[in-house]
Amino acid sequence: MFIFYLLGFEDSYPVAKFSVFFGISLDFRRFHGRMELIMLTWQHIEDPLWMYPRLDPTLKESVIKEFKIHPVIAQILVSRGFTSLEEIHDYLYSKLPDLHDPFLLAEMPQAVDRVCRAIRDCENILIYGDNDVDGMTGTALLTEFLQYIGANVFYYVSNRGPLRQSLIVEALEYALKNQCKLLITVDCGITAAVEIAKVVEKGVDVIVTDHHEPTDKIPHCIATLNPKLLNNPYPNRDLTGVGVAFKLAHGITKQLVTEGKIAPKKVDLKRYLDLVALGTISDMGSLLGENRILVHYGLRQLRKTKRIGLTKLVSVSDVDLNDISTFSIASKIAPRLNSLGRIDDPQKGVQVLLIRNVLTAEKMAQELDLNNIERQKIERTMSADVENTILEHPDILHHKAVIMQSDRWHPGVIAIISTRIAKHYNRPTVMIAIDKEIGKGSLRSIPEFPLLPVLKESADILLNFGGHDFAAGLTIKEQHIEEFKKRFIKAADERLKDSDVVTKLYLDSEIKFDDLTFDFMESMRLLEPYGNENPAPILYCDAKQAWPPKVVGKTHLKLYLEQGDRILEGFAFGKAALSPMLRKKNLTLRVAFTPQINDFHQGQSIQLMIRDFRILEEAV
Repeated sequence: MFIFYLLGFEDSYPVAKFSVFFGISLDFRRFHGRMELIMLTWQHIEDPLWMYPRLDPTLKESVIKEFKIHPVIAQILVSRGFTSLEEIHDYLYSKLPDLHDPFLLAEMPQAVDRVCRAIRDCENILIYGDNDVDGMTGTALLTEFLQYIGANVFYYVSNRGPLRQSLIVEALEYALKNQCKLLITVDCGITAAVEIAKVVEKGVDVIVTDHHEPTDKIPHCIATLNPKLLNNPYPNRDLTGVGVAFKLAHGITKQLVTEGKIAPKKVDLKRYLDLVALGTISDMGSLLGENRILVHYGLRQLRKTKRIGLTKLVSVSDVDLNDISTFSIASKIAPRLNSLGRIDDPQKGVQVLLIRNVLTAEKMAQELDLNNIERQKIERTMSADVENTILEHPDILHHKAVIMQSDRWHPGVIAIISTRIAKHYNRPTVMIAIDKEIGKGSLRSIPEFPLLPVLKESADILLNFGGHDFAAGLTIKEQHIEEFKKRFIKAADERLKDSDVVTKLYLDSEIKFDDLTFDFMESMRLLEPYGNENPAPILYCDAKQAWPPKVVGKTHLKLYLEQGDRILEGFAFGKAALSPMLRKKNLTLRVAFTPQINDFHQGQSIQLMIRDFRILEEAV
């Protein structure tokens, strides 16, 4: 059984990775004593390959001496690939002033000049956003910011059909109807050169803000802001869509202040960082470098946000605003917003972020919650269908890529399924939902197999494609699906080694129980916020079982581990089936885990969220 279902988890990227990325607790007792409403039926992949920490004793000692930090924290930094004290200093201590100058983005001057002219001439501006959380937050950010500095602003969010050709062109009528002379895209547009040309022909200027990989011709427009453009001097290639939107707002602010058009203190850009954090986390943006700064301060802003709709959404998501984290955003808030783009109208996502009426905000938040429940029902049905198909056709798994299609699947939910299969089998995965002889595909991949080069090789049979190397989408005529499957699977089988598709568990450091103190847990906070490319550390140690394990919730194990004179509890999720082999006396286990503080019953203890374990020895 491969299906696992995590209630309310973010569905655009690997769900199972959240426990590592975000340092989450799946302990039902955490979060201020209330049972965490997470239903987990995931059968963990057996026997992942343990990748032991990178060792560099000289660098480790230098880090300890320079930063006066715990040796285990220093080892974690070494294991993460840092090679200089300067890199580590920037990682640990960068502040808002360390953000890059927005004018390092190619064509930022042209974009800023055009927006400033629109404001000066009282032209109407249309913000056109993608229909995921990244697009919604970026759209809300630019709409609110431009309105605040005096612009006439409208917004429109894509509600996608099966053909991506409708993107942007679908907003043209809206722009013309509202006499908009300038259209600014958010989180989309980089692959829509043909469509944008049609908009420009109608006398509407276009500025593209996007972060997806360019796949062919760059749009001919006033300016294209994208850190992934070839030869772009911007230092942070990993900005998300909302991050690029924030950079545009920053650039406009700098120019208006320099020209004396607004007072330096008129615009506080920190007020928009809550949206930047929400979009960046939801889109699984890399939490290193500049993104790390934006999310760190964005979480602070979220905890004191004045956005009524967002606070109501946080409330219905059963999240404490004062304790909001990357995990609670990814697992609870983002899915409710994303449900709009999957089964409802994503325009409502921007509305809930901008709304100022308390009663309307409450009503919309409840509606988003109901939409998410409906999305989960659709998802469960599709999951069961996929599981049955794999059971009936095990040959699907004989290759190094998985491709499946069906006319029974909801096109808005296939991203969730492709994510889960790719994670579970550690293989490139394509799921295609067919409607009226057109297939809409969602692709997820592994680091060893970037998607875009493979998609470019099949451009002759694809209607459209785009995205990132490890998360992409496509549209294709039904008659071409079999040919695409042959090409994709052939590419995976030829380019991937057997070792590439083995699940790997990356360990950061060995640790002793004596080091697992509350002071150590506090020092680990230096590594937060956790997320993509900055996962919560996985530590390991050898320990004896003090008592036999206890089965919790039918599918999980509670372990009692002893090292020296100290005993700690550990939770191994989805491992209940292994209970019989652990019921011998004096077993010594090697345990890989993430430590966390459990504050159940208003007391605190350190417990281990166990990722995997090995039996080392047993007494006769």
